[in-house]
Amino acid sequence: MADQLVVERAGAIATIVLNRPESHNAITLGMYQEIPSIVSDLDSDTSVKVVVVRGAGERSFASGADITEFEAVRGNARDARQYNEYVARAEQALTTLRKPSLAMVHGYCIGGGCGLALACDIRLADERARFAITPAKLGLVYSLDSTKRLVDLVGPARAKWVLMSGKQLTADDARSWGLVEYVLPAEELAGTTYELAAEIGTRAQFSVRASKEIVTRIGAGQHADDEYTTNLRNSSFDTEDYAEGVRAFLGKRAPNFTWS
Repeated sequence: MADQLVVERAGAIATIVLNRPESHNAITLGMYQEIPSIVSDLDSDTSVKVVVVRGAGERSFASGADITEFEAVRGNARDARQYNEYVARAEQALTTLRKPSLAMVHGYCIGGGCGLALACDIRLADERARFAITPAKLGLVYSLDSTKRLVDLVGPARAKWVLMSGKQLTADDARSWGLVEYVLPAEELAGTTYELAAEIGTRAQFSVRASKEIVTRIGAGQHADDEYTTNLRNSSFDTEDYAEGVRAFLGKRAPNFTWS
């Protein structure tokens, strides 16, 4: 999968590139199978602070699963169930990545491509982007985990509209519905995405990752601190970054955080 999935590194930012521009970055079974190990490697790499996911070129993030594989990898019920497991593992790998992740969406973000984008923490799109999730066009049912990510962003009624109709949303509609956080001119998307990634990388990483975990727990239904979240919050006071943050605040200078 080295040619279909490319990992680029620039300082503390790693980018996972869906690299099939000739097919609008349609996602093959092999790509789904490879994503968890790539994400795991980036999660354990202390030099990486932020992960960006994008499609090659500027026409598409990903147009969905590669339909040319359907007969070979999803031609019967047993194979289809196994295929769905690989999709779920790829999305779950991004969701459970301890580090922040940004989806940079040029153009089409359809089906499984939208599933990967929703598994990231923050989505930025160009003004030409189009979003759709299309199980009703294929006779499929999406997993509860994948569906919940959509519901958490747009609410139950709009999630039903997206899933039942399979219709495309414009970038502006996707933003107004909460599916994406930023919509930008195409020529500004990469710059803004990587500026945000770099800015997050300068922040106290213990705080960044703890905040991500707590938000995830709230989304999973936790409504009050338990022993784990209380200890997580209190343990921040023991970090060198907390001491540095206080020193920098009192000294009226930018902090130099070192925890990774």
